Amino acid sequence: MEESSLLWRLLLTSLLCCTTKQASLTVRPSRSQFFSWESVSLSCEADGSFAGWMFRRNTSDEEETTCGASWGKVDGSSCHISYIDPLDSGVYWCESIEGATTSNTVNITVTGGEVILQSPVLPVTEGEDVTLSCKTRPTPSDLTAGFYKNGFLIGTEPAGHMTIHHVSKSDEGLYKCHTSSHGMSRPSWIAVLDGNPTNAAPPPASASASAHVVARLVFHLVVFFPYGVSTVLMVSLYRNRPTSTAPPHRAEGRPAEDCDDLVAVSTVHHF
Repeated sequence: MEESSLLWRLLLTSLLCCTTKQASLTVRPSRSQFFSWESVSLSCEADGSFAGWMFRRNTSDEEETTCGASWGKVDGSSCHISYIDPLDSGVYWCESIEGATTSNTVNITVTGGEVILQSPVLPVTEGEDVTLSCKTRPTPSDLTAGFYKNGFLIGTEPAGHMTIHHVSKSDEGLYKCHTSSHGMSRPSWIAVLDGNPTNAAPPPASASASAHVVARLVFHLVVFFPYGVSTVLMVSLYRNRPTSTAPPHRAEGRPAEDCDDLVAVSTVHHF
């Protein structure tokens, strides 16, 4: 379930590409997993002058909430979370107040357990070295840890950390670690960028734009589809209605005044 939840969040943040100007969101400490009650700071930077930044997130309980409203505290171009909680796990990004610039997205995972995997929160570039560390709370006397990629054991290190030298696209995947004293960590995705700038992939999509597009699409399908179907059915019924070859005759002895009570009825569609 944890892997599915993380992969779904990654999918949502990469549906579309929307902005031409790209800001940069950084996390301090620079990792993707945290213990409960740790402090985390988010910072946003971009070329050019902007009136200010909004820090936003999607979690399992909330969508597109803003730092300073129900979580965190804004300080200039930064957002500080003093005591992070498992409910703070989710996708984070920043936007300029005027809406001209949106940053990359980062996935933050918070655990109430005793072990986390320390791995890069941002994508790494081909050719770089990447160090993974299995951190526990409290620190055990035996630091031996096993490291897994996509569910398969890739190595056991007595010091509790391992280095992947000269990473390539084949090293991209879902990683986690395990210690005999504290169990398994939550998974984290490590993304690898093309080392050749000419072949580099476009920047990740803004979660805000993706959510807006998906929401509008669902809205139009839900609202207009039933009316479209009902309109087609009514037109079909109208065309197939029985026709009369002669006009109806007024019954003898029926007062003419009674006919004044007839009212024209029309069907109105409200879109």
